[in-house]
Amino acid sequence: MSQIQEKTQIIRIDRLTSDIVRLTLDAPNIASVASPGQFVMIRTGETNDPLLRRPFSISQTSSDGHFQILFKVVGRGTDLLSHCREGECLSVLGPLGSGYRIDTSRPACLVGGGMGIAPLLFLGKRILQNGVDQRPLVVLGARNREELQPLIDDFADLGLKVHAATDDGSLGHHGLLTDVLKSLDLGPECMTYVCGPKPMMAAVYLFCRSKKYGCQVSVETAMACGMGACLGCIVPLKKGGYGHSCSDGPVFDAEDLLWQL
Repeated sequence: MSQIQEKTQIIRIDRLTSDIVRLTLDAPNIASVASPGQFVMIRTGETNDPLLRRPFSISQTSSDGHFQILFKVVGRGTDLLSHCREGECLSVLGPLGSGYRIDTSRPACLVGGGMGIAPLLFLGKRILQNGVDQRPLVVLGARNREELQPLIDDFADLGLKVHAATDDGSLGHHGLLTDVLKSLDLGPECMTYVCGPKPMMAAVYLFCRSKKYGCQVSVETAMACGMGACLGCIVPLKKGGYGHSCSDGPVFDAEDLLWQL
């Protein structure tokens, strides 16, 4: 798929917490062709500081040509982006990468941790649009209620029930997301779609392997170009060598990756 560089306008800014922000961007060309699991590269300022674009998962698209990103302020790029105002324009390159491969013949479970929850909303919406007989299960984890509740509300708007876990026990299960996953009846031949911190994804992969479930993971790495040219986002493969998370991924079959377990 060819990449599109589009001048996008910020339509809406939602500050979910003091450091978690959701932007809605008007980008009809990108929104019309994006698939769940793909990402965009955004120039976060008008100067050369920071020099490079920043990668963001597409968390949702709409028929009116909008798409959303969800991010946490962790550095200069995201800090600049968090101070943008409605009506401002951003240079966006995308959609980039290979997304989730939806298997409508198998029951689905969406598993997300922290900001890794973002692309799963788009995925859940697309699965429902495909007219599946069985709604996907959703298992989400975060540090606390403040971070997780707004994201649960997004899935509830799709009619999807969320099984939650928080580090401090303020919402749902007090503990690991994988504890919740193990308590659920996922059904035979389940396909899990995962995004989040690497240790969490490794634990989910181990569980899926023990149950002979399919497992697709979205690998979040630092990216400089987003198109496989800079070699900065390589991930080790089980067969040997490396893949590029930006062009070969970011979504991989978990069995294809070399996990440090």
